[in-house]
Amino acid sequence: MTTLDLCRAEVFVAESQGWDVVETQDKVPVIGGHAGVTIQPLLSQVEGATFTDTELKALTPKIQDAGTEVVAAKAGGGSATLSMAWAGNRLANAVLRGLKGETVKEYAFVESTVVPGCEFFSTPVTIGKNGVEEVHGYGTLSEFEQTNLDAMVPELADQVNKGIKWGKDFE
Repeated sequence: MTTLDLCRAEVFVAESQGWDVVETQDKVPVIGGHAGVTIQPLLSQVEGATFTDTELKALTPKIQDAGTEVVAAKAGGGSATLSMAWAGNRLANAVLRGLKGETVKEYAFVESTVVPGCEFFSTPVTIGKNGVEEVHGYGTLSEFEQTNLDAMVPELADQVNKGIKWGKDFE
């Protein structure tokens, strides 16, 4: 799910900067969760990109709501199956490369202590022979990103707690 948000963010950043989308792969960090405001692109960390405040305030919700837009465009008749397949392929290849012995850095929604109050959070992780071997922080945020992060934590924590409860009830 995190990889899907990364792929979408890469496309939107490439479009906004006039770049080839292939050149944006692995350059657009996205942290948090996978629902609306819990998706936080770190546009301040995109090397070589420049965004006005207006662009940041427009691009961030565009990335956050991309999945909803696809479902709406299909009039409830489906979701973004092609982009989900692309993202799944990308993550599966990263995991397989890691299990094969290569050290791979990818973003993943995993159990984490990176953000107090969020038991699970998406940040960069190192994938190796043993799966996720290290959970990394997310670096320095802009004031805009920090404000969004602070606002999203209660929502994401609530979503995580609901998921944990569902899992325990399902057992």
